[in-house]
Amino acid sequence: MQLRELQAEMERLQGELASATEQAEAQRKLAELEAREKQEYAELAEAMDEEARALAEESRAQQADLERREREFQQRLAEQAREGADSEPPKAMRHRIGQADRALNAQLGLDEELTRLLIDQQLRESGWEADTQALSWKKGVRPEANRYLAIAEWELPNGQRADYVLFHGFTPIGVVEAKRQNIDVAGKLGQAERYSRGFTGAFAPKGQFEPAWEREGRTIAWPDEGDGHFYVPFVFSCNGRPYLPQLAEKSGIWFRDVREAGNLARALPHFHSPEGLLDRLKRSRAQAEQRLREEGFGYLRLRDYQERAIHAVERALQEGEQRALLAMATGTGKTRTVIGLIYRFLKTERFRRILFLVDRNALGKQALDAFDEAPLEQNHTLSQNYNVAELGDMAAEAETRVQVATVQAMSRRLFMADEPPPVDTFDCIIVDEAHRGYTLDQEMTEGELTTRDAGQYLSRYRQVLEHFDAVRIGLTATPAKHTSEIFGRPVFTYSYREAVADDWLIDHEPPIRYETLLSRHGIHFAKGEAVSVVDARTGEVESAELEDELDFEVESFNRRVITPGFNEVICAQLAEELDPFGEEKSLIFCATDLHADMVKRLLDEAFHAKYGDTYKQAAVAKITGKADKVDELIRRYKNDKYPNISITVDLLTTGIDVPPICHLVFLRRVKSRILYEQMIGRATRRCDEIGKTVFFIYDPVDIYAALAAVNTMQPLVKDPGITLEQLYDELTDPEQLERALDVPGEREGHSHADDLLDQLSQKLMRVMRKAGKRAESRDDVRQLLEQLEESWGVAPQKLHKHLHELGPKPAADFLRQHAGLLAQVVEVKHLIGSERMPLVYEGKDELLERSQSYGVHDKPADYLESFDDFIKNQLNESVALSVVVNRPRDLTRETLKEVRLLLDGAGYSEAALESAWRNATNQEIAASILGHIRRAALGEALIPFEQRVREAMQRIYGLHGWTPAQRKWLDRLAKQLTHEVVLDWAFINQRFADHGGLKQLDAVLGNHLDEVLDALYDSLWEAS
Repeated sequence: MQLRELQAEMERLQGELASATEQAEAQRKLAELEAREKQEYAELAEAMDEEARALAEESRAQQADLERREREFQQRLAEQAREGADSEPPKAMRHRIGQADRALNAQLGLDEELTRLLIDQQLRESGWEADTQALSWKKGVRPEANRYLAIAEWELPNGQRADYVLFHGFTPIGVVEAKRQNIDVAGKLGQAERYSRGFTGAFAPKGQFEPAWEREGRTIAWPDEGDGHFYVPFVFSCNGRPYLPQLAEKSGIWFRDVREAGNLARALPHFHSPEGLLDRLKRSRAQAEQRLREEGFGYLRLRDYQERAIHAVERALQEGEQRALLAMATGTGKTRTVIGLIYRFLKTERFRRILFLVDRNALGKQALDAFDEAPLEQNHTLSQNYNVAELGDMAAEAETRVQVATVQAMSRRLFMADEPPPVDTFDCIIVDEAHRGYTLDQEMTEGELTTRDAGQYLSRYRQVLEHFDAVRIGLTATPAKHTSEIFGRPVFTYSYREAVADDWLIDHEPPIRYETLLSRHGIHFAKGEAVSVVDARTGEVESAELEDELDFEVESFNRRVITPGFNEVICAQLAEELDPFGEEKSLIFCATDLHADMVKRLLDEAFHAKYGDTYKQAAVAKITGKADKVDELIRRYKNDKYPNISITVDLLTTGIDVPPICHLVFLRRVKSRILYEQMIGRATRRCDEIGKTVFFIYDPVDIYAALAAVNTMQPLVKDPGITLEQLYDELTDPEQLERALDVPGEREGHSHADDLLDQLSQKLMRVMRKAGKRAESRDDVRQLLEQLEESWGVAPQKLHKHLHELGPKPAADFLRQHAGLLAQVVEVKHLIGSERMPLVYEGKDELLERSQSYGVHDKPADYLESFDDFIKNQLNESVALSVVVNRPRDLTRETLKEVRLLLDGAGYSEAALESAWRNATNQEIAASILGHIRRAALGEALIPFEQRVREAMQRIYGLHGWTPAQRKWLDRLAKQLTHEVVLDWAFINQRFADHGGLKQLDAVLGNHLDEVLDALYDSLWEAS
């Protein structure tokens, strides 16, 4: 029993021992785990600390590297700025520096020191020696003879330092204030003016100092607005940033001539050259303007309104204007006026060199011909008096006084040459056909301002004008809003109606309207109808089935729907109206070059059918931009008998002077008032050689009625032309994308990158939707779209939506992953072809009516009756009308103009009255406006005015025994009277100025001129 108890106790004790052993072992193991965990924590802490120290070191290294790279960038830019002229063309350097400028400034902003390097480059490009680091006051640099130094940090007596002083030899001629790029520069000119006031000649220890005011011929510097003086005449403020109108105060090189208080500050794209500033200094505007006021007009042989136009321009410039616009009707002699203006400017030294800018070679050649032919003083022409550089000769040598150039050629000279001409190459620009100018093409968003070149958004025309620091003078017959934005409101206007009233231009009859079956009812195509379409890319005719019904009115003829039947009927009728053998020339306006070819063929066939083999095909010519030897064709049309019928689209709508044009045919609609008036202007010129008294308008497309509802033309703008390829590049390029993401977009909460994606998506949507529509009927398009869907993983028609949903960064990743996407889209565009594919209507047409409209009166007899009533009612109200009826011998040209304007305002023109009389009585009588008035008021017989003159001259011949020489002068008087209707003393003195004027003519006629004129008017208007 005791043993069992002992054994049990031993077992219990053994169990407790085992448990204690296990517990001890567990304690030991736990202690070991805790020790190991503590060690691992310590090691982890050490590792983390070591990693933190490494990261901190790496961060410091990266910061140091960034600072080093920035210093290297600035140093490299400085070296390039100093040495770039020898190592690469200035144009390439400007482009590269501009890129670097935009990239760095977008993130860091340019400090003033780095901006100086850019300004150094701008100064060097304009002919100055500039290096902020090497050529400075602190380095001991001082002006030297025959050097054009831009000396930096010039110290003034008051301790201030001017950023740059520009020296022409020893003459301080300009002061420049330099600012950082993000600083407004326009308002900093005041600081440059302060430097100009504080400037002295203390820098010249040997007395080598030539004050600017002495080189101008003054004895004292220029007074400022207070009690001080300006010692340097020209001040500048800039920050290295190219000029952009939307950032006017933050960009460009702001300049002011401080010599006169009224001179305003303005922004320039570049600095003046040294010689340009010196010329500006030495050329006295006040003296030149005084010479202009004293200069006579007699030798210029101008009409009175042309003299008034020149006076208006000169007066505007005297009042400090930098721009002027002349609005003179087509055919009133704008070129002759501008020749007189140029000659006066050069003779009086008002301007040094003048640029005459045109938009087509033909207009330039026309101007050069006028410069070679128009007689001035002592019968010398402008080209004989001054050196005129011709088209293509763009060297602008020192002796060149007038440069004729096209906008396109000057644009290439400015923007594609390594050394563009300085801003002061020309101090006056005269722009022919100024209505063809353009304003800022499109407003730029903040994102576009940051990431894109502003040049994409400006028209070349506008950039050419704004490159030069010059007075701008525009010439136009049709001023519009965009013209006034560039040249200001017209300083002088001479309208077409005034010129007709003054008898300088020819009026037209009411338009001859052709109405055909198709033009009255239009053209209808039914849904599902098989039609022919013209592929605009290839010119080939293809068959197609219409998906929807279509209707076309006459304005769409030969544009959206080709109408051979309509053209055939009109050409057959024109063959009855136009004379292919006569002296009168015709001009036909077509819709497209294809249309012009068709009209040429149909007219040839119609004339050959009418005249047989006597018809010469050379009588009709297509003169468009696609014609062979187009300049030769224009020359022949102007000067030779054939062609006397020209077919054009746009080429001859403006600027071409062909006085024998008597017939205008409109086979196209235009919506532009400006273009329409230019087209009408082709026929308004007088041509006494062929007896032209009126011109005719043939109107098959009813353009008269269509233009009644057209408002004044809005400014012409063009798309900046941002392509699909450019948008793709801007979105997929990582650097450009990052900058775009940091710049605000057009909508609140969006970045410029969102704008880029929106534009890209829209362009893709347009392509793919068109392709989807084409795929319904074309297997090749459908198969290509299926392949693209398999490649992209998204349906092509939904690609734009997919990209938009992704957002800018993921969308850019998607585009980069599908590297061939852009080429594939281009392939789709090529496959689906042009959207414009005109239909061909193969039905016949017929002429329904040929008519002329007289306003509210359908019949010519009603029009004449209303005219009679008007004259009788106005006879006691108008003194001018009373003179015509009761005292014709007292008529003056001014009275005749007043009468014509009165009648014109009431809708009664001489051309319309003669047309109505012919249509009402079948009698062709050119009775003059006076004859129609006297018939209505007194019942006088309507007699051709030329017959009246012949009969009156018979009485004059019987007054005395005239010598053969005297008879010759009387015949000249009669010829002038036939054309002018009224000859007063002032007109005779002007017209015969080359032969001594009124006094000499009276002497030649034995002092009988008074007697001759009195007898002439008594005989002309004796009561019938």
